[in-house]
Amino acid sequence: MQTKRSVWKKGCGESKAKVSASASASASLSQNTIFFHTSSSKTSLPSFLPTTLLGRRMEGEESSTSATNQTKKRFKRICVFCGSRPGYKSAFSDAALQLGKLLVERKIDLVYGGGSVGLMGLISQTVFNGGCHVLGVIPRALLPHEISGESIGEVKTVADMHQRKSEMEKNADAFIALPGGYGTMEELLEMITWSQLGIHEKPVGLLNVDGYYNSLLTLFDKGVEEGFIEDSARNIMISATTAAELIKKMEEYAPVHDRVAPRQTWEVDQLL
Repeated sequence: MQTKRSVWKKGCGESKAKVSASASASASLSQNTIFFHTSSSKTSLPSFLPTTLLGRRMEGEESSTSATNQTKKRFKRICVFCGSRPGYKSAFSDAALQLGKLLVERKIDLVYGGGSVGLMGLISQTVFNGGCHVLGVIPRALLPHEISGESIGEVKTVADMHQRKSEMEKNADAFIALPGGYGTMEELLEMITWSQLGIHEKPVGLLNVDGYYNSLLTLFDKGVEEGFIEDSARNIMISATTAAELIKKMEEYAPVHDRVAPRQTWEVDQLL
């Protein structure tokens, strides 16, 4: 994984160098004319243009460039919630494999529930075989039920389900739910709730494979309609039908909902 990290850092360095080069122009005042000096030419502007306005324009351009660069997130680690069973449709397994391959292509490490069976086994094995780091977090009591044969990647054994979710949240930059049962849905809903409460601001994505989560999405809309979910809070969860579309949306995600309480008021180190 050292190779992955160095590649990612190099990419960031290249982006910063380009921004720095684009903002390298300097201004000087000679008599009644303002000049911009660049490597290729010298352009004059009328003397009636106030230098303060000119400065604001330069600051505005730099701010715009900075905002553009910060809009799109780069994930180092994504936590995936999914079933310990494969489901009856091949589309579910295909989606897990597709997401795993996409994580490898983008050099994104995997955090997941630690199982080696079902969809959990498929995505973890795909990411591990692709050379990315895999961290599985599993309660001790579930070891016989969710791990068959050898474990995949690094496995962290915890005391209970709450600690499992806390460790997964700590180690991830974003969350994605594949099809799964009660456990997958409970993990997804808790991450949505923590976002609403202000405990984290990380993107929460739902990969709606073959319409599996259509009824859940309809239930969320019903919650808004009946006054139990705020309109803005409905946007906490991002959904898409393909892995590529979902990650693209998550990279562009910016929280718009009102937090129940500021993050500082939560004793985060004790909660998570």
